[in-house]
Amino acid sequence: MESGHAAQALRRKAPGSTAFFGTGRAVTLFIGLMSGTSMDAVDAVVADIDATRVRVIAHHSEPMPADLRAELLPLSQGATTLSLEGLGRMHIQVGRTFANAALASMAKASVPSSRIVAIGSHGQTLLHSPQGPNPFSLQIGDPDVIAEETGITTVANFRGADIAAGGQGAPLTPAFHEVQFRQDGVDRVVLNLGGIANITVLPGEPDAPVRGFDTGPGNALMDEWALLHLGSPMDRDGLWAAAGTPVPTLLTALKSDPYFALGPPKSTGRDHFNGAWLAGMLARTVPIDRHEDVQATLLRLTADTVAEGIHRHAPATREVLICGGGAYNRMLVRALEGSLPGMRVHTSDQHGLDPRCVEATAFAWLAHCRLEGRPANLPSVTGARRRVVLGAVYGPGRVLRY
Repeated sequence: MESGHAAQALRRKAPGSTAFFGTGRAVTLFIGLMSGTSMDAVDAVVADIDATRVRVIAHHSEPMPADLRAELLPLSQGATTLSLEGLGRMHIQVGRTFANAALASMAKASVPSSRIVAIGSHGQTLLHSPQGPNPFSLQIGDPDVIAEETGITTVANFRGADIAAGGQGAPLTPAFHEVQFRQDGVDRVVLNLGGIANITVLPGEPDAPVRGFDTGPGNALMDEWALLHLGSPMDRDGLWAAAGTPVPTLLTALKSDPYFALGPPKSTGRDHFNGAWLAGMLARTVPIDRHEDVQATLLRLTADTVAEGIHRHAPATREVLICGGGAYNRMLVRALEGSLPGMRVHTSDQHGLDPRCVEATAFAWLAHCRLEGRPANLPSVTGARRRVVLGAVYGPGRVLRY
């Protein structure tokens, strides 16, 4: 969607709700599939999409098989190498997991594949490297497998066109955030707390461009530290971090990473902010005896870098909508509230979209844009030279007319 006046006609006028059949209006259904940097599950939504709004009908979270996740995590951090045979095998395995998520979401929605126009699949990012002489972003999860196993045309490889046009290829969700959450007269930020945290700045001034960027770590470092020392994939509600005390010297060392000083457009991933990065930072500081103090420091790092990004690049913000898994980390949300005085901090469900569904729904919407031939990147966010159509179409060749 175009920023400014062209996008205004496509913004939602009121908070959405679950779609109902039998309303006398044709229901246009897409599926969105998303697995983020946490790699713990594939989120799938069935969404009803038209030109003015998006409504989620069903949501399913498909756990990433433990053995597959154990291979993916170190690979995404550059901690291991993989043969071409191994890469090809994982490409197929991830594709099957994504297909299973799509099928389960259709079962929850009680709709057959014949009712779905297309699937939008983000894929699983292994390496995001948009800088340098040969920029790229690598996602696996074979879209041909998804299309074959579901019988539904699948749109994937959303980042490549933006990168080819000189952009970061990320974040791509701000265009959807604009349609779903922008409101004239309200300066609003959408904060996605996934493994990596990113913000979308939605100005209340209609002609002001949408902006957005990755602020740095979201849940990724906290999840890794919890897995290492608790044997748990997450610090539920942030209670372990709450039992610790942030260590100022460590926090200063973590914040010294040059990424935080960069201005947008910028994007990052687990290939940068990971366990090896944290180990290197710990080695530069005095020994810390209590693991919960490190966890408290990591929580503070996420809260501080998000807040600093908002204060620096969106100081007029009055409302922050949180989505992603971090929306359920009570202590992290509390820390953000304390770091963003004067701003109303709450989750996206107060605007009609479950925090667990926002990212997957964005890729359903991006598939919709691709089939309409509509550019869906925002150069004001990614730094691309121009608007481009995102994604490639795969599958059985059955694209429903709608």
